[in-house]
Amino acid sequence: MTDQQTGTTNPLEELVGEWLTQPEFAVRLGTDPKAVRSALRDQRIIGIKRGTPKVLCIPAEFLVPAHMANPADVKEDDGSGKLIILPSLRGTVVQLSDMQMSEEEILTWIFTQEESLGMRPIDALRSGNKSAVRRAAQQLF
Repeated sequence: MTDQQTGTTNPLEELVGEWLTQPEFAVRLGTDPKAVRSALRDQRIIGIKRGTPKVLCIPAEFLVPAHMANPADVKEDDGSGKLIILPSLRGTVVQLSDMQMSEEEILTWIFTQEESLGMRPIDALRSGNKSAVRRAAQQLF
């Protein structure tokens, strides 16, 4: 997305890819916006305000198929298409937040290639490498 006033592109927009508004996130999750607000408050997910007018948006990659809730013990896909919030995300968000990082800084780090991981932290979390992600995060400060 291009900033209307400066004409520049926000790198976070390109890093994240697909963004969902709270209502869209709720629909994909199969719940209501109130539950999404609760997840935001509990730091199970994070988002930033974007667009014109500014609307809180959440990365779509924070959702995973329910059968992949535990990447170390992937269940057989039951074909339901049910999505859940990536369980390992919360601990990483809390860790980075405790390091005084803003939501935008956290999102930028999670969606940027991390040399020590050999991939983006979001991809490492989705593949079950939460300990490696948290060690990499600890090395930031």
